[in-house]
Amino acid sequence: MGTGILTIDLDALAANWRALDRLSRGETGAVVKADAYGCGIDRVAPRLAREGARRFFVATAEEGAALRAVLGPGPEINVFSGHMSGDTGLIRDHALTPMLNSPEQAARHRAALPDAPYGVQLDTGMNRLGMEAADWAATRVGLEAGPLTLVMSHLACADEPDRVENAAQLKAFTEMTADVTVPRSFSATGGILMGPDYQFDLTRPGIGLYGGLPYAAAQPVVRLSLPVIQIRDVAQGEFVGYGGGFIAERPTRIATVSAGYADGLIRYMSGVAQLFDGEHVCRLAGRVSMDLLTVDITDLPEPPEHLDILGPQQGVDALAEAAGTIGYEILTSLGPRYQRRYIGG
Repeated sequence: MGTGILTIDLDALAANWRALDRLSRGETGAVVKADAYGCGIDRVAPRLAREGARRFFVATAEEGAALRAVLGPGPEINVFSGHMSGDTGLIRDHALTPMLNSPEQAARHRAALPDAPYGVQLDTGMNRLGMEAADWAATRVGLEAGPLTLVMSHLACADEPDRVENAAQLKAFTEMTADVTVPRSFSATGGILMGPDYQFDLTRPGIGLYGGLPYAAAQPVVRLSLPVIQIRDVAQGEFVGYGGGFIAERPTRIATVSAGYADGLIRYMSGVAQLFDGEHVCRLAGRVSMDLLTVDITDLPEPPEHLDILGPQQGVDALAEAAGTIGYEILTSLGPRYQRRYIGG
């Protein structure tokens, strides 16, 4: 087999949801955008629904339509991008709930689907999505008179709990939603960990479900094993890979492994990332190429048939650190060529 095997532990994912649910003072939803962070929405979402999640969050109406096909009627599917031009049919036909981000979106939704539910997203300082205070004040009465289901905002710095911006956003959200009678939602994974003051009625865990920081107690969800295509001996002074990025300082054994930047293993990890044969550490030798990695296996007792780049020895955040990025990018970049296998139902 010439492709890597990406193993996704649905039991671990479910355990992470249950743990974050216990930490939340109200209802716990689930963020499953970007194909459930690369883990497969068709398998992840039904498992979370069986655990008790009843509100799901996606980025776009197209993702919402795909999720409705998986979940069927019943669970609420909220769309972060709101009601975009051209979304009306998707929202109507798949019973989606857009998080309206502007007076323009509010007007579009109320004109096109006056009886269809909606939420409102408020900007409390992140300056990315949502109505600012003046827009909310101008539209609030009309929006609260309709089938409003949720008012939400999003923390910008929740992975750094001591940042003053967190308290400032909490103050802004509290003031902007004073006397709101529908459920409020302010926290994703990081906000949940900051405690009850940040949680309100509904939390929206995302990265923590999939084993990533800032939820350090999360069970690991993904394992990525890469097959060894070829092993060769390289003499001292010879180079390996594009640009001669690795020069052997001793007689070296190199394993060429099937995966590369086309599979989400970004080029920045060249010469830095580690792979594992059980507990044995093997360093990437030279540049990441499109389809291949070259790995120094000189010190292994036996030639391996595969090497792990994600697993118990190295989670998504450790690999992300080597790549100069974050665990979110590692997860969502894992490419379609991997054979996905699932543990648990």
